[in-house]
Amino acid sequence: MDIVKKKQKVLYSYQARDIDKIFSRLQEFPRDYNLLYQLPTGGGKTVIFSEIVRRYITSTKKKVVVLTHRIELCNQTSNMLTEFDVKNKIINSTVKKLEDQHEYMCFVAMVETLNNRLNDDQLEIDNVGMVIIDEAHYNSFRKLFKFFDKCFILGVTATPLSSNMKLPMKDNYQELIVGDTISSLIHQNFLAKPVTYTYDVGLGSLKIGMNGDYTVKSSEDLYTNALMQDKLLKAYEERSKGKKTLIFNNGINTSVQVYDTFHRAGYQIRHLDNTNSKQERADILSWFKTTDNAILTSVSILTTGFDEPTVESIILNRATKSLTLYFQMIGRGSRILPDKPEFSIIDMGNNIARFGLWSGDIDWQSIFRSPDFYYDNLVSDDEIERNFRYVMPDEIRKEFSKSDNIDFNVEEEYAKTKKYGLRSKSVLEKSIEQHATMCTENSEDVFDARILSKLLDQDIEYRVRRYSYCISKSTKNYRDWLQEDYGRKLRSKINKMFM
Repeated sequence: MDIVKKKQKVLYSYQARDIDKIFSRLQEFPRDYNLLYQLPTGGGKTVIFSEIVRRYITSTKKKVVVLTHRIELCNQTSNMLTEFDVKNKIINSTVKKLEDQHEYMCFVAMVETLNNRLNDDQLEIDNVGMVIIDEAHYNSFRKLFKFFDKCFILGVTATPLSSNMKLPMKDNYQELIVGDTISSLIHQNFLAKPVTYTYDVGLGSLKIGMNGDYTVKSSEDLYTNALMQDKLLKAYEERSKGKKTLIFNNGINTSVQVYDTFHRAGYQIRHLDNTNSKQERADILSWFKTTDNAILTSVSILTTGFDEPTVESIILNRATKSLTLYFQMIGRGSRILPDKPEFSIIDMGNNIARFGLWSGDIDWQSIFRSPDFYYDNLVSDDEIERNFRYVMPDEIRKEFSKSDNIDFNVEEEYAKTKKYGLRSKSVLEKSIEQHATMCTENSEDVFDARILSKLLDQDIEYRVRRYSYCISKSTKNYRDWLQEDYGRKLRSKINKMFM
């Protein structure tokens, strides 16, 4: 057993470097200093702070408290500390007093449990010199700072951006130390290389909630509809088929619908959300781990405290305004294995257009210092959608094989109306004429042509949106009316062409 322990954790050069940086602050500010440390998911944050705990206890003979926000993280952290020969005790709901605290130099606790015990004066931990906060971007930890105001506090996170934009992290931490970047860790073969695919999704129907992110209800309305479910299934079959896949959703109903869609298509899939029992969760995760090509659809429950290196594909079947959630979801697929040098990212929520590539450069110091500036300069959904380009899928293009030209440049036609003093609506009339021609020249009769016209819904939606941008009237209600009117006129035009 001792031999196995000695072989386990070896610090990488970037980990050792960052530990030295943190200890330099400890030497300069041994008390009453709050330091924040950033390192990407998969970089080994738990390894780093476990070594810090071991070294700190050895050098100062003071105790350390490690705080987490989920029971799974408590257990994982305790196990890692044990691997570093740090004898520790978990303070969970069953621990009411610490009569044996003299036997331990390190305690691991969930924030709510420890807060309750300290507020009720049920326990007191003496001789604490350092507090480490895992996943420090969560605001629940703030309530405990008052109990450790004479301690060195080290917050650790992959994303130093508060989960509540009204409570910036700079208010609680004096300094941020930034670790290696994702691109650097990929280059050094510590993280798998991402292969990214994006699918344009119109998000005009989504609403923003009190927390600054899209509401579950508006997300469910969009992502449970048949078109989006079909788009998701096709995206999986094009880019992820045969890979162990995690699908993230915003809402239980969406995840259940995803399960039904994939199950009917004959794929091995399970659904997991926070209503599953502890045993059900364990059974599902065990199945996922041991099943080739398994698909697991969930509702953000696996963003932290879940580590399954065999995941080969991540599908973001949702949109989010949270940079932290964006990094957490994708990070679940970034673990590298000898036979897994890369993993797939499929974005069904315009998230990459909003935040940039997961492995792209990001100025964490700037975000830490000026989070408001960061939020204010996020690319809007409207701006993202202005850059959409509709490409007719191959299976639809085959239905219009007799048509040489299927393209229509709305902006170019609109420019002609301005140049020659024509009505702006003539743009849509020309577009309808072209669509009607495509339907009639690929059909035997009016009935076939009208069936074909239904395949043009996405192209029509795209052209109408481009037109609405041209005339600076891009409200959703107006676009919906234009689209319905377009459909009526297209059917009428087809009827006339067969007379």
